[in-house]
Amino acid sequence: MSTSRTLDKSKLMHKKLSTKLILIYLIVFGIKFNSAFKSDNDKNAKSVTFHFPEYAYKETSKNELAYREFESSCEHSVACEDLEGVDKVKCARKCISHSCYQDIYAFDELEEGEIDVRLNSFKGCVIQRSSNSHRM
Repeated sequence: MSTSRTLDKSKLMHKKLSTKLILIYLIVFGIKFNSAFKSDNDKNAKSVTFHFPEYAYKETSKNELAYREFESSCEHSVACEDLEGVDKVKCARKCISHSCYQDIYAFDELEEGEIDVRLNSFKGCVIQRSSNSHRM
């Protein structure tokens, strides 16, 4: 019996060792496969830097109030009031300042769900151009 138990233990240890080696192999192979796959994607992916005209915008209560008044007025205009989502935003921004919209958004318009990294630049353009028009 002791020889039989020793053989059974030996077989069991061999199976456990084989299982561990297979798992280690799969993990290592999986990591190599995954990293090889990523490097192929990285080679095909092109890095794109997004450029747009930038206007300085100082976030003061006066500037925010002025911009919110422009925005509210335009959102409730006949042209924009029935629109929703990004279409309403685009309409309101065109209404606020068509020239600023052309400078900042016309070449690459906002899309639904896009984070608008150009908003502060747009606000800066609006405030700058509205204050310039009041000086004349």
